[in-house]
Amino acid sequence: YPKQIASIAARYLIEPVVVKVESSHDHESIEEHFYELTEEERLDAVHRILMQYQPASTVIFCNTKRETQDLADDLNDRNFSAIALHGDMEQRDRDQTLVRFSNKSASILVATDVAARGLDIKELDAVINYHVARDSEVHVHRVGRTGRAGSKGLAFTLFHIKERYRIERLEQYLGISINAEALPPAEVLSRKPFYPPMKTIQIDGGKKQKVRAGDILGALTSDKVIDAKAIGKINIFDFSAYVAVEHKVSRSALEKLSKGKIKGRNFRARFIS
Repeated sequence: YPKQIASIAARYLIEPVVVKVESSHDHESIEEHFYELTEEERLDAVHRILMQYQPASTVIFCNTKRETQDLADDLNDRNFSAIALHGDMEQRDRDQTLVRFSNKSASILVATDVAARGLDIKELDAVINYHVARDSEVHVHRVGRTGRAGSKGLAFTLFHIKERYRIERLEQYLGISINAEALPPAEVLSRKPFYPPMKTIQIDGGKKQKVRAGDILGALTSDKVIDAKAIGKINIFDFSAYVAVEHKVSRSALEKLSKGKIKGRNFRARFIS
C-alpha cells in the first residue's frame, strides 16, 4: 500500500482487501473496504469516508433513482459538492452533470448503474457502493471505474446485515474473504470537505454556431489578464459550450465571455451549478 494508506490502516486498525479487477483496461489494484452498519448510519458513513480519505473525485452508486437524488441533496446540505445522475433526467441536464464532474467543477457524482452506463471518467479516485450491488459482476464493474491508468483506486461498500448474503456471493465470485471493518472515527467530521478547484461557465453557442474550443480560449486569454493555465476542460455541444475555470478567475472569466465576442458575436454566458 502507499505509505499514507498504510499509516491510516495502522492508526485505525483498518484491514483493507486488495482485489484485482479485470475490465477493458489492464489488471489494476483496487483497495476495497467493507462496512456493516444500520440503515440509519449510511449517510453518516459516507460523510466519514469522504472526510477521512478526501478523494478529489468520487462516484457513489445507489440502487434507486430516488435514493440517488436524496443522497446528493443530503451531501450538498453537508457542504459537499455533489451532483446526481439518474434516468429521470433530461438529456441536457445529464450532459451538464457529466461536464461538471469530468471538468472538476463537482467532486462527487451520485448515480444509478443504468445512468452510469458508458460513463468513462479518467483519474477517478474512489467508488462508494451505498448499497451492495444486486449482482456480483455489477460490483466488479462499479469498482473497476477507479484505479485506472496505473493508479491506485479506493472502493468502499456499505452493507446492512440483511445484505450479508450478497457479501457471501461476492466472496465466492472474487475468491476472497471479506471482513467488515470499523468506520473512520467521528473526529474526521471536523475536517473541511474537499472543495473542487474549478467552476463551469455555460455559453449559449456551440457547433451549430461554429464555436470551437480555440475561440473560447482566445476570448479568455486575449488580453493576457487570465492565464491559460487557469482554464480547464472545454466541451462543445450543438447549441452550447462549457468551459471550466479556476475559482480565482471565474468572475473575470464570466465578464469577458458575457461582454466580449466569440466568432464576432455576443453570446450569453452564465455559471451553472
